[in-house]
Amino acid sequence: MKIMTAAGQREKAVSTAGNAITEGVIWKQLLLFFFPILFGTFFQQLYNTADAIVVGRFVGKEALAAVGGSTATLINLLVGFFVGLSSGATVIISQFYGGQRAKRVGEAVHTAIAFSLICGAVMTVVGISFSRMALEAMGTPADVMADSLIYLRIYFVGITANLIYNMGAGILRAVGDSRRPLYFLIASCFTNIVLDLILVVGVGMGVAGAAVATVASQIVSAVLVFLVLTRTDKSFKLQIRRIHLNPFMAMRIVRIGLPAGLQSVMYSASNIIVQSSVNALGTDTVAAWTAYSKIDSLYWMIVSALGISITTFVGQNYGAGKMDRVKKSVFVCLGITALITVLLSATFYTVGGSIYLLFTTDAAVIAKGMEILHFLVPTFLFYICIEIYSGALRGVGDCWIPMIMTAGGVCVLRVLWVLLAVPQHPTILMVVFSYPLTWALTSVLFNIYFFWFSPLKKFEVRLPRRRRRRRAA
Repeated sequence: MKIMTAAGQREKAVSTAGNAITEGVIWKQLLLFFFPILFGTFFQQLYNTADAIVVGRFVGKEALAAVGGSTATLINLLVGFFVGLSSGATVIISQFYGGQRAKRVGEAVHTAIAFSLICGAVMTVVGISFSRMALEAMGTPADVMADSLIYLRIYFVGITANLIYNMGAGILRAVGDSRRPLYFLIASCFTNIVLDLILVVGVGMGVAGAAVATVASQIVSAVLVFLVLTRTDKSFKLQIRRIHLNPFMAMRIVRIGLPAGLQSVMYSASNIIVQSSVNALGTDTVAAWTAYSKIDSLYWMIVSALGISITTFVGQNYGAGKMDRVKKSVFVCLGITALITVLLSATFYTVGGSIYLLFTTDAAVIAKGMEILHFLVPTFLFYICIEIYSGALRGVGDCWIPMIMTAGGVCVLRVLWVLLAVPQHPTILMVVFSYPLTWALTSVLFNIYFFWFSPLKKFEVRLPRRRRRRRAA
């Protein structure tokens, strides 16, 4: 009979009763966890688009450029980096929660919130102080500079609320709750739309009104997630007096999350360079590429949600010591992703022309867009191993090697292709060939690493030996 010490009993205070992630049917639980994340991503896109639609229609093109363009790039760069960092908290909390280590769950939660508050304070000061410098460095046109500066500075005043929501949502997903972050995002999205209409259209505040609406809606989502964390009776309960930065936990968060944050930054940088090459090919090509990007964003929302799902799924089962479920879940998730990819690619390929009509009726733009779409969508399958394997490896705390492979295989190689090969044959297909080329090569690297060198392979070798030793004893 297994005897548990008092300390062990305290650590086991998190009950696994009802924890379907470590006990339920794998494919069902993956899908139940995946769909709320997918819908949340959709509402995030709607949330980000609301300001642009309202100011573009009711204020003017300068206002539209002010809330998009350079400001959007800067915001996405900084927030994307933080979201990557916060994934470190999601991973360690999911491992502790799956392993029933209640004390560690509590320490990680309070450190994660303290980390968000500190990052928010730093971003506020840096953002307000260096907004003008950053906008000028990006070549922001003079006629939109004033509005861009207003929007950015108001946004940075309230950025802490954004970080609190993202961290709190990550904590809830880490313990298997992907629904409430979705509900909070929906509430925030509709708050933003209503306030946009009131402040921009009704009151006539222009770009400042859009910025205030965005900050207010982020405060709503932050308050909602804060209330849930403070009112729960489970191990991830947040107590204000206990919020502090535990150095050990903070280092673990940064160690696991930093690669994801850097990867987000490098993706943004490589896409900026790709966009520069597209810009040199003329207005029709730029318009076609822009419309295509809106169409294929649906696929990237789906595959990203599956990557987040497998990270939490692997993290909890890894923490619980259920390595068989860890490995099975990875291959089940790969199968689900492959099936969705084939179906969606076939749909895009078949009805893509009709979808383009939502964005433009220009025949030349649609023809160029279909050329891009017919070339790229059949190659989506090359990408799925990168997303699912990196998500799974992040779940066991292996982040740096996947980041290096992604950075080198996708970002660096893509930039080299655009800088060296595209000038020799400056066509749109030559530019977009950089995507399947880098996906395929990086997928090969991921498969080699995953099956021969990753921590999951090492566990696969050691686990039977441990079982043999127990039987011998």
